[in-house]
Amino acid sequence: MQQKELAITLWRQTWPMAIGVLALLGFQLVDSAFIARLGTAPLAAQSFTFPLSFLIIGIQVGMGIAIAALISRALGAGEEARARRLSSLVLMAGGGVIGLLAIALWIFYVPIFRLLGADETTLSYIRIYWAPQLLSTWLGALLYFSYSVFRAHGDTRLPGKMMVLSSLVNLVLDPLLIFGIGDWEGWGLPGAAWATAIAFSVGLLVTTRKLLKRQWAAQQGLWQEAKQSWRPFTGIAAPAMVSQLMPPLAAMLAISVVAGLGESEVAAWGLASRLETLSLMVILAMTMSLPPWLGRCYGAGDWGQIQQLMTLAIKVALFWQLGLGIVLALGAPWLAMALAGNPDVQSELTLLIRFLLPSYAALGVCMLVVSAGNALGWPLRAMLLSSARLFICYLPCLWLGSQFFGWWGLAAGAAVGNLLAGFMAWLVMRRILSRPHRQAGFIH
Repeated sequence: MQQKELAITLWRQTWPMAIGVLALLGFQLVDSAFIARLGTAPLAAQSFTFPLSFLIIGIQVGMGIAIAALISRALGAGEEARARRLSSLVLMAGGGVIGLLAIALWIFYVPIFRLLGADETTLSYIRIYWAPQLLSTWLGALLYFSYSVFRAHGDTRLPGKMMVLSSLVNLVLDPLLIFGIGDWEGWGLPGAAWATAIAFSVGLLVTTRKLLKRQWAAQQGLWQEAKQSWRPFTGIAAPAMVSQLMPPLAAMLAISVVAGLGESEVAAWGLASRLETLSLMVILAMTMSLPPWLGRCYGAGDWGQIQQLMTLAIKVALFWQLGLGIVLALGAPWLAMALAGNPDVQSELTLLIRFLLPSYAALGVCMLVVSAGNALGWPLRAMLLSSARLFICYLPCLWLGSQFFGWWGLAAGAAVGNLLAGFMAWLVMRRILSRPHRQAGFIH
């Protein structure tokens, strides 16, 4: 494909997912904004739950990466019946695994949150919020697995539409269930989780119906397929899960550092975490739309197009994310005022936005390289790169900055860690794709 044609195709594959990710992450940010109106303590309680929610999301994304890679490779090789069997397997097995993990996190939540630094006041809020939040996370995992099947078949529009639909349902229900209506005072903090659970249920009903209508899931031959595919699935899923579990583990360590600085700092960090994922919507969309495409090219042995795709994706990540980061950094005080009601939280969030948002250009490069590695048969390299980003670049810089310069140093250290990770990822991708049998115009 010519470069212009490639760019147009990438845009068509990515924009539905970008809109969907914007809607999905936007409603999470709306959740936090509504909860912030309840007070600093409920917002801090929600912030403490983020790392464990990300733990579940990490496992589901790792499984989704593996199944999307196997389905797209099967389709690239013309094995449509096997692709249908793989679709059924991931929906059943994935739902079971995430369900068991959610039950375990409910049973042991008190010692876990105490270990993270939650006090008794915070635990009292977590106690009423955690069960519906785990339910919504499990429903979200099932919905994500169905999205993975559609993306593997090259359909990014339906997942994008369902993300928008779920977001709209959540947006309508959030204020009603949190603050109530008329004489009913609402459920407060748990109302946000129940709104999300209902929204995900609506999306799951629609996607399941569409999946059955298109006959992309099989009912026969599943046991034989499981015996045949568990080794390649594990070979991709295990490193991918480890890669995806590194961010929540790093988030737990990061929030334990932040917790030592104060409650308002924890609240500001939680809002910044929501804003981070929202600002990375285009990158996240490309990590969803690009791997199935790369997987089909990999199945067909088309390394030239793989290299063209990666060159284009990295350019988009750098220019888009840096421009967005600068604009948001300039508007940081007003953005912080819109998200937080407490003046202390606003001030601390403003500092985080100014340091972190521009650095996400480099973080975006690293995310794209990791997702490409999982799609192209380099899951171990992707896992090592993800681990190095967090535990060699990000966390040490964040901790050192907080130790020497407090809140200001923590924000600057996190930004420096992102820059180092992006440069390291670019070097890794350049080295891998510049090998003689894969050379076809990658950046030199």
